[in-house]
Amino acid sequence: MAEKLAVVAIGGNSLIKDNKRVSVEDQYQAAKETTFHIADMLEAGWNVAIGHGNGPQVGFILRRSEIAHRVENMHEIPLDVCGADSQGAIGYALQQTLQNELKRRGIKKSVATVVTQVLVDKEDKAFKNPSKPIGGFMDEAEAKKREADLGWNVVEDAGRGWRRVVASPIPQVVVELASVKALLNAGQIVITVGGGGIPVIEENGDLKGVAAVIDKDYASSLLAREIKADLFIISTAVEKVALNFGKPNEKWLDKMTLSEAKAYLAEGTHFAKGSMAPKIQAIIWFVEAGGKQALITNPENIGRALKGETGTWILPD
Repeated sequence: MAEKLAVVAIGGNSLIKDNKRVSVEDQYQAAKETTFHIADMLEAGWNVAIGHGNGPQVGFILRRSEIAHRVENMHEIPLDVCGADSQGAIGYALQQTLQNELKRRGIKKSVATVVTQVLVDKEDKAFKNPSKPIGGFMDEAEAKKREADLGWNVVEDAGRGWRRVVASPIPQVVVELASVKALLNAGQIVITVGGGGIPVIEENGDLKGVAAVIDKDYASSLLAREIKADLFIISTAVEKVALNFGKPNEKWLDKMTLSEAKAYLAEGTHFAKGSMAPKIQAIIWFVEAGGKQALITNPENIGRALKGETGTWILPD
């Protein structure tokens, strides 16, 4: 492995700046901005494995599939295949923009995307309580029909219509880990566990894709533990982590120990369930397993944060 190895988890929303800039070209430009900052890391001597989110992109793929099915009676695309599609497309944007930036800087490194499966436990309790909304909105009649015909779990979503919900199980094994390690050992930059990985279960010794969504920070944490990364970075929308975020007593943090992070998370009031809480949990797992240091910041501040100028660092006790 490289002397200094980092896992960087990029949010899927970081490739979409706002609701008016969602085209493929817009996402490519956003990827270009993000990979510019990752190139700074490489220039500073780090080798990097990159994980990324894919929530908005999978939503687009599902919506196209639903429209094509309704208008042209085309076959619909299963959720695990949507995940694979998004891994390829986002990986392509990230690897091309990063390759171009490295070439401009005279850095001779190759970038490879690995379409990555992640094994989950088919007995994971998340499968008994699906809660992750995906795809477009439906009226009640269509939702109930899909529930009956396709075995979907559907819920009414805050008066906006009905949506499908799927499980969000805990990642257990990065299936292509040996390939990822081989590429990193060869000095290559690897884009992997995209969107948390394609969720698969094991049945009679075979792998089988399932309709589920794995948290990308959990999967990136698992990857960081498995490859024994020196640093785990979660790149998100904020420069630092805050206690009491958005409240009058908001307090921005430069540093947390493992014990402090666990205590703040246990309080249940500081970190939002669908945004910061899983990031803190992912880092707790990494540091508990022997990880030396972790960092949360936004893409444009990665370089400054690595110099100790900003970001929130989470360290062992």
